[in-house]
Amino acid sequence: MGTDWVWLIPLRDLDADARAIQLGAIADMSLLPGQERFVGDPLRMVLAGLAEVSRHPYVVESGGNAAGVLTLQAEAAGLAGWPDDSSAWLLRGFLIDSRHQGKGLGTLAATAAVEAARKLTARHQSCESGVVLSVNEENPAGFSAYSRAGFVDTGRYLGGSAGPQRTMFHSFGCVARP
Repeated sequence: MGTDWVWLIPLRDLDADARAIQLGAIADMSLLPGQERFVGDPLRMVLAGLAEVSRHPYVVESGGNAAGVLTLQAEAAGLAGWPDDSSAWLLRGFLIDSRHQGKGLGTLAATAAVEAARKLTARHQSCESGVVLSVNEENPAGFSAYSRAGFVDTGRYLGGSAGPQRTMFHSFGCVARP
């Protein structure tokens, strides 16, 4: 790997100036050709996250650079094919900038997202037991990164707009091994 750590910066916790700097870095992010069908525009996703109280958007930082984004959402796990909305955090809008891909940052960020969700559960005194996501079956790199982060494939989900997905779950009780 090019680096052995990532830091998740919670955008809601930043003051206006620091948030503006991060939003500028997010606006500069790009995807590799074909990846847009798996994930949306980074800035649009983060702004949607900031506008909705159930979403908690983060910048993935590595080596002092904004390397990606992700959002943890409460009460929305069913959007990933999970049986209910409230027993897990939904990991959504997750992407690593094209200039930072292939360095293992996706696995590290997914692992960090589980810890961030655990902290949100404690802070809000809610009852989520882990993190759920869906990954497109035509995205083997994403599936592999999530598997290395300790997410377990729980089955096929046909509700996504981009074709068949795999629902993956990481319990707070599991130890992730990147």
